[in-house]
Order: sequence, then C-alpha cells, then structure tokens
Amino acid sequence: MENKYKRILLKLSGEALADKQNGDIFEASNLNSVALAIKSMHDRGVEVAVVVGGGNIWRGKLAKSIGVERSTADYMGMLGTIINSLALQSALENVGVDSRVQTAIEVRQVAEPYIRRKAIRHLEKGRVVIFGGGTGNPYFTTDTTASLRANDIGCDAILMAKNGVDGVYSDDPRTNKDAKFISRMTYTEMLDKNLAVMDRTALSLCMDTDIELRVFNMNDTSNFGKILDGEDIGTTITKN
Repeated sequence: MENKYKRILLKLSGEALADKQNGDIFEASNLNSVALAIKSMHDRGVEVAVVVGGGNIWRGKLAKSIGVERSTADYMGMLGTIINSLALQSALENVGVDSRVQTAIEVRQVAEPYIRRKAIRHLEKGRVVIFGGGTGNPYFTTDTTASLRANDIGCDAILMAKNGVDGVYSDDPRTNKDAKFISRMTYTEMLDKNLAVMDRTALSLCMDTDIELRVFNMNDTSNFGKILDGEDIGTTITKN
C-alpha cells in the first residue's frame, strides 16, 4: 500500500521514554517500543525525523522551586532533550536503524550541529534524524522546535504521539466526562478554541503551510502504520 506521507516529523514527549513506576528517566521496554514504532515507518520507505521533549529529566516547575531563573532553566531543558536524543539513537541502532542526532546547541563530541541541507541528505539516504537541543533559544518549547524543523526540512506531516490520549477533545476528558472527541479541525479553529495540544507559537508556524498535524495514541503501536495507510486515526489538523 502506498504511504500517505513521504517525510514526517515524529514529536515525542520525554515521558514516553521514562519508567514511571520506578521514577527513572528511562525504561528499556519504552525505548525499545518507540524504536520499533519508528522502524516500522522507516521500513516502509518513509523518511523519519524526530523531536523528543525533555520532561522526563527536567521540568520548569522544578526550576522555580530551586530558584533557577527562566533562561537558565530552559537551557537545562534543552540539554535534557539531547540526552533523550542520544538514548533514542542507541535504541534505534539496537533494532538496526541507522540514525543521526543533530543539535541546536553544539556538542560536537556526541552529535552533529543542526544543518538543514545535511539533515535532508541524511533522510534521503534512509537515516532517521533526531533533533535535540530545542531551537537553541530559551522561551521556546519542543513543540515549536517540531514545527520549525518540519517546515525547514519540508515534512508532509507532524505526528504528535500521545501517551494514552486518542486525539484532541473539546476539554480534558480526564476531568470532564462530557468532553467531545474532535476528529478533524483547522489550525485556526484550534487557536480560537485555545486547545492545549501545541503551544500557540508552534501552531502559528504551521497555519500557512500544507503540513498536517496528526495527534494520536502511541500506546497502540499499530496506529503508526494505520496513519501511513491513510486511515482516520486520532485527530487531523490542517490549514483548511
């Protein structure tokens, strides 16, 4: 079956890699599960880039509690995303997928600096590219990093993989049993309704592009393939 998308950017939360039961920042089976999901798309000939958050290592709430000012806290979070990127790279190599980590903050001993043309060349050669270090600037989230990189390297879609959440709802379904599932909407509608899926900066970067945003439950790993098959999985957000 033909793939719906040729080049995608997968956005993962750092928590997707964590061991929540023991409180460790990584859990081997979670890393392996994510790596296998990426491999399933890669093996179908899809060019895959990844942005992973750093919430399993560092969160802004902790920074406030210990008196770290905002800019420094954001840089610490960016370093956390680099750690996650290296862990994911190792997990991908363990399942036979060649990958490269590129970072907005230079750490040349362990990763390449972000260079757009080089990233695209890696993708064209069948390598998975993992973008770490955020945008390299404080005050921007990894959601914004995902939108920025997806635009910069010409992705067809951003796949926002959620833990245990099927897509976008009119309200938080965990606190409001009347919250309604939304299968399709536009970027403008999402901004108008102030739905907390991506931050407003990230959404605004996609509003005038043809990039689709797919929000789906990653706990069912078959969803990755279903999305590539064109099935109506999760929530699809588009320009029009």
